[in-house]
Amino acid sequence: MQIRGIRGATTARQNAKEDIVEATKELLLEVVKRNQLKVEDIASIIFTTTLDLNAEFPAAAARELGWKTALLCTHEMNVPESLSHCIRVLLHVNSEKKQSEIQHVYLHGAANLRR
Repeated sequence: MQIRGIRGATTARQNAKEDIVEATKELLLEVVKRNQLKVEDIASIIFTTTLDLNAEFPAAAARELGWKTALLCTHEMNVPESLSHCIRVLLHVNSEKKQSEIQHVYLHGAANLRR
């Protein structure tokens, strides 16, 4: 089994705890679904948010889902004219899949980041 990185991103409607948690849960569940992951195979997750999102840690969503893995939250670089209200994730997972079989997930406003 190898460690694979899975990327994803989404946007929250506004800087509110409920919106950040809701958007992050949706993203995490979609990453798991599209990649047919077992939650116990997730080694760690790094979350970033744009500077305009600070009402809640996105990792709170994973905790609410009952996930017990290493989680880290930080802010994304503040690049002028970049997408606002953006939550990004990098999951490190134990997987038999080839890197070419991994599906990265971009939802809502973040869908424009990867076509």
